[in-house]
Amino acid sequence: MPPARKRARKYDSARTRAAVLAQFAHVREAVAALTPEQLAGPTRLGEWTVRDLAAHLTMALASLTRKLAEPEPAGRELALADWPTATAAGAAGIDADTRAIDTGDLPALYAETLARYEEALATASDERIVPTRFGAMTLADFLVTRTVELVVHTDDLTEATGADIPYDRQALAACTRLLADALAAKAPGGAVEVRIPPYAVVQCVEGPRHTRGTPPNVVETDPLTWVRLATGRTEWAAELDAAHVSASGERADLEDLLPLMG
Repeated sequence: MPPARKRARKYDSARTRAAVLAQFAHVREAVAALTPEQLAGPTRLGEWTVRDLAAHLTMALASLTRKLAEPEPAGRELALADWPTATAAGAAGIDADTRAIDTGDLPALYAETLARYEEALATASDERIVPTRFGAMTLADFLVTRTVELVVHTDDLTEATGADIPYDRQALAACTRLLADALAAKAPGGAVEVRIPPYAVVQCVEGPRHTRGTPPNVVETDPLTWVRLATGRTEWAAELDAAHVSASGERADLEDLLPLMG
């Protein structure tokens, strides 16, 4: 019998809402400071330029604004911890949506996106069901996925431009925890303990479960390294070699389970 799924993690929706706005503000400020030459530069995301990436970052908010304008689905279809792995099916559509954005005036795009988002969220209940590309979710859950979009692409923007963009602590925490929970959902069990201090600890991988003392199989890394591993921005072996990941125990090899999302 496969291991039972653990109880879903709870998030403070007020903090999540504030974190989304805070991280978007950090990105908006960074994008406004980029030169035309920087905006025309490459990113690690295939053919996307920095301008394409900057435009895509507005979709973290704009997509929710659009979804709230659609009819409410009958019920929830997608668990929050399953969202990261479900996104792999939407890569082509996301690319097409990004390329359809008018990027001629990025400051105006960011201002308009924020205004519409704040208006849409002002009266929206956390329990409202939101239709998404990957299945219906509660608004509270979908807001947590927005922290993943913003944190992951903030890191992409930093890598492409060298800009020193801050991470809102709550946004980084929510992103880290959701990606950790996605690993536990993908490989349920208790044989391996994955530690991402100071934000998350999860157990995963089917096998003998420890009940006391130090677990026999432990993986530990920092939040940004974990985010990069979970999203395919870096590779398991490279981070082990660089000592950004420690892995002890014969089962503490997550290479075949990563990335969780593209």
